Amino acid sequence: MATAKKAAPKAAVIPKAKTSVKVSKPAVKAAPKKAPVSKAAKAIAKISASIAKLTERKDKINAEINALRDQRTALKAAPAAVAAPKTAAPAKKAAKPAVKK
Repeated sequence: MATAKKAAPKAAVIPKAKTSVKVSKPAVKAAPKKAPVSKAAKAIAKISASIAKLTERKDKINAEINALRDQRTALKAAPAAVAAPKTAAPAKKAAKPAVKK
């Protein structure tokens, strides 16, 4: 036959008396908290800043590309004017050997 163990009587709960000792607060107050900002708002601000940087870089590159295009067109126009007399002279030389036949 199994014997059942008797449960130990529970100790009476005595409410703690309130003490008159106050917890001392630090003399220096913490900086006032900023308004709570959601994680989504922080992420949006971060992405917006990144987009602004990339846009600025893109604008610089586009300006450089346009400057190089202008430079290329200027170089193409200048040799064309100078090259025209040079191409006419070799054409005359080519005509003379044909006549000697």
